[in-house]
Amino acid sequence: MKCDKENLLLYAVTDRHWLEGRTLHEVVKESLEGGVTFVQLREKKLDEEHFLEEAKDLKELCREYHVPFVINDNVEIAIEMDADGVHVGQSDMEAGDVRAKLGPDKIIGVSAQTVEQAVLAERHGADYLGVGAVFPTSSKDDAVEVPFETLKAICEAVSIPVIAIGGITKDNVKELSSSGICGIAVISAIYGQKDIKKASEELKTATKEMVRE
Repeated sequence: MKCDKENLLLYAVTDRHWLEGRTLHEVVKESLEGGVTFVQLREKKLDEEHFLEEAKDLKELCREYHVPFVINDNVEIAIEMDADGVHVGQSDMEAGDVRAKLGPDKIIGVSAQTVEQAVLAERHGADYLGVGAVFPTSSKDDAVEVPFETLKAICEAVSIPVIAIGGITKDNVKELSSSGICGIAVISAIYGQKDIKKASEELKTATKEMVRE
């Protein structure tokens, strides 16, 4: 599965905190039906066995919709169940080390907060960057806010696609216009909503408009 700018328009990151009795499969399927273009499985508290089960199930689901599926942080699980790739933070592992483990054909995303981090990640083989938090967010306790100027500077400094993450909603996504990003990554703006399909559709429309401006 390739990673191009179109795939990165509406990037959904899972969070079982919002399930409310539903399965991860159900909520991800709803988001895919609403037009999500990329899915990242993010699990901070699941044991390896259940993580692997969940990952295999979601990989098959994403295949049906021809949407790339990556694992957050856990390179070993990504290799074991043949995910399309991984997304790593600054403290998880150098992109170069991940590339050596995964091989040349897998997608590697790296979180970046500064131009220096972004340039280094690209040099070490990252396929795309996730930059944020661009707005205040409750999904990540240690999130550092990245000013608009830095987001724009990162987009100008690298040739790989950049997506913004952190506190983005359909109401504030327009504020990211002319930053140079090709899409957004969200958690609660999709999975924290009552109607996930509708939330995905509306957010996708708003993001398309923002990217065009």
